[in-house]
Amino acid sequence: MTVSLQPLQVPSLKSACVTQLEHLVLSGKLKINEKLPPERELAAQLQVSRPIVHQAIVDLASKGLVTIIPRQGTIVNDYRVTGSFALLSSLLTYHEGQLDPEFFTSLLDMRFVFEGEIARCAALHRTDDNLEKLDQILKHEKQIEITAPLQRVDLDFNFHQQLALASGNLVYPLLLNSFKPVYTNLTAEFYTFAEQTAICEVYAFHEQIIEALKENNPVCSSDTMHKMLKHGADNLQKIKQDQSPSV
Repeated sequence: MTVSLQPLQVPSLKSACVTQLEHLVLSGKLKINEKLPPERELAAQLQVSRPIVHQAIVDLASKGLVTIIPRQGTIVNDYRVTGSFALLSSLLTYHEGQLDPEFFTSLLDMRFVFEGEIARCAALHRTDDNLEKLDQILKHEKQIEITAPLQRVDLDFNFHQQLALASGNLVYPLLLNSFKPVYTNLTAEFYTFAEQTAICEVYAFHEQIIEALKENNPVCSSDTMHKMLKHGADNLQKIKQDQSPSV
């Protein structure tokens, strides 16, 4: 019998180098306006070739993390001012999704506006195919055992992704996909540690959004999304408080 195997996927030296340098900047070990060590020195410390280091620094520059000044060196930027959309993925996966409180709050605020608009547009532009797919997702959600949080996470993301597709906006699904690493990290916490009643409320919200879409009611769809996001944020805050060590 012939067995077909896929090539093993391992991080490239450039990717590993980018990750290391990003960590130095995002952790604050390299301060704003501070100059990076020379490429030759970084190559020696990382035990890679100088061209690999140069490629990694160019990658950081494209994200707005650093500025390369010819014949002077590479300077660390304030990424809040210079950061590009490409940097968002690095911020979301930094510390494997464990976000600091300020960034966590900022992300929730952004979702409130962004996904509320997705829900509003979906009620105006959805197709019968979108509704059928959302109904199927809801059906599967209700059938999943409470002991299968990862399946719940996948279905939850698929629900929001299908709403983004139903919005009729070509960019919204791409933006949502860029948040997937941290999105699934947070929803995994919710579906693992939240009470069953809280999880059932999410499915009730999903059902209400679908009904609003069927009725082409953008106000109800958006309002329900806002209520659902607040419900999730409140429960995540409670989970984090419960898991915090008592003083």
